[in-house]
Amino acid sequence: MRDAGPDEAQHAARVHAAVLEQIGAAGGWISFEHYMDFVLYAPGLGYYSAGTHKLGTGGDFTTAPELSRLFGACVARQCAQVFEALAAGSILEVGAGSGQLAVDVLTRLEALGRLPDRYFILEVSADLRERQQRRIRASIPHLCERLSWLDALPAEPFDGVIVANEVLDALPVKRFRWSASGCEELGVSQSGGTLCWSARPAERELRDACIRLAAATAPWQDGYVSELCPRLEAWSAAIVERLRRGVVLWFDYGLPRRHYYLPERRDGTLICHFRHRAHGDPLVHPGLQDISAWVDFTALALAGERAGCELAGFTTQAFFLAGLGIDAELRRAAGDSEREFMRLAQEAKRLMLPGEMGESFKVMAWARDVDGELDGFALQDLRYSL
Repeated sequence: MRDAGPDEAQHAARVHAAVLEQIGAAGGWISFEHYMDFVLYAPGLGYYSAGTHKLGTGGDFTTAPELSRLFGACVARQCAQVFEALAAGSILEVGAGSGQLAVDVLTRLEALGRLPDRYFILEVSADLRERQQRRIRASIPHLCERLSWLDALPAEPFDGVIVANEVLDALPVKRFRWSASGCEELGVSQSGGTLCWSARPAERELRDACIRLAAATAPWQDGYVSELCPRLEAWSAAIVERLRRGVVLWFDYGLPRRHYYLPERRDGTLICHFRHRAHGDPLVHPGLQDISAWVDFTALALAGERAGCELAGFTTQAFFLAGLGIDAELRRAAGDSEREFMRLAQEAKRLMLPGEMGESFKVMAWARDVDGELDGFALQDLRYSL
């Protein structure tokens, strides 16, 4: 892994010192959930709050919208179908990344004659918000009046579509270690100024949750480590509070619960990204690297049910894009250029092949007062696996 540059190293040192203060104030130990929340979101320090280049070339990782405009074109087609059922509607994008998805969705919806009434972007990062605004002004200046950036959910209920691409994986998680003698919570302490893992007996709520998870899968061996996201239900339910009628589309890497917590996956799913290198150590480069964990889609489905939504679909990204006609979108975007067709075909492969994003990324839809099957889920239905 390439070392951080001088400016980055100074920032990481500031974040490291702040984490040590957090540990000291808490008596020598903080939960991993606390640590992850701090190094990702602390104002002026956290990864998503500071001004580093995060997405795409020169950043730390690439998401589907940065990879290909075909992704946004297919999402637009799904939005258009919902708008047709509702006779109108708006879009709320949660965590808009570089702004590329908004550009691609609006561009394709304009061509389809299905522009949303409003396009809201809920973005907690001031740095990312600025980058999104620059990209949108440069790419679709004539549509800027339809966009609004929000610090909180829309003030009034709305009809339409909520899109959340690779947002849930960045919710802070608790880490646990299982053994026959008991369940431990893994947290962060320090030794000589160096951050290190440290365990303590899990509190009742975490212990009981782990017992339920263990009972739902094959037996775990001593030393089994994984994670769970205690914020997922309340956070996802809050996102749909203002949705009167419409659909929520969740895109992320993850698994149904019985596959997530397989005994063979004994080190969990925690993953970090720094300079397009994936690794498993969240304690290095604090504030400079992305930290995420796979999504338990069973938990997400249950959260939707409790939030008063119908589970309208669950499938892989590959089948979602195929159901929405990515092949037709490819041909349309390429026009008469054979070279452009081949370039876009390579992008489509990265979006859809099992060894790329096609299988590991899943798509789940929640619906509220919307009738009819969604095209993105017509070719494959994985709801049975939840």
